[in-house]
Amino acid sequence: MASISKVTPVSISTPAPDAEHSLSGLYAGEAITAGDACYIKSSDGKVWRSSGTATGAAAVVCGYAAGDCPAGEPLSLYYGVRFRYGAGLTPGTLVYLDTNAGGLSDTATTGGVNPIGYVVDATRIELVRSF
Repeated sequence: MASISKVTPVSISTPAPDAEHSLSGLYAGEAITAGDACYIKSSDGKVWRSSGTATGAAAVVCGYAAGDCPAGEPLSLYYGVRFRYGAGLTPGTLVYLDTNAGGLSDTATTGGVNPIGYVVDATRIELVRSF
């Protein structure tokens, strides 16, 4: 399974997302890194890193963090936007949820069977929700 590496800093390469493509007023349940795929846990309403290790709530992707965020701090999630990732990506590649929490992969995983993104060019990925 190949992981798509993030490079620091990861940034949104599209203009600032509108309200239809962002979720705000959220708090991190754990430390979140820029570019992490995330879900909102129903038991506490906080943001956690999504994981494709198994099916279930953690395999859902509600959005992506635009910046680093420590546990307990406020953050917003974005979707339907382009993020800048590392150089050397293969345009046209579909992107899936990785088994590493918050990560992306170019291979489907047990919990990440549906694509959540598309590599636009060597540095940018168009990212969407998993639902």
